[in-house]
Amino acid sequence: MTLPDPHPGRRPSTFGGLVYLVVCGASLAGLAVVAFGPWRRGVMILGSALVIAGGMRTLLSDHEAGMLRVRRNRWVDSLMLVGVGTSLIVLAGSIPDQPGL
Repeated sequence: MTLPDPHPGRRPSTFGGLVYLVVCGASLAGLAVVAFGPWRRGVMILGSALVIAGGMRTLLSDHEAGMLRVRRNRWVDSLMLVGVGTSLIVLAGSIPDQPGL
């Protein structure tokens, strides 16, 4: 006999939902680092979170993707997430230091 869930809807129903929450947490951590610490590291954390989200969207089925599934086509979701994440990482690594800032 299983007991009813005392808090229905409080946890992700799919593995993709769990990945989504981890990516959101990493993105918030990256934004906090941008605001209060070395901004390059924060942008790289944010970009890495997006690359991981894109990779997981590629690996998970449409049913298991949860909140990672935005469009019907998994490849469009994956390419957009990986593309934006990679762009952030490359830009953060290629912008030269600005003395006095």
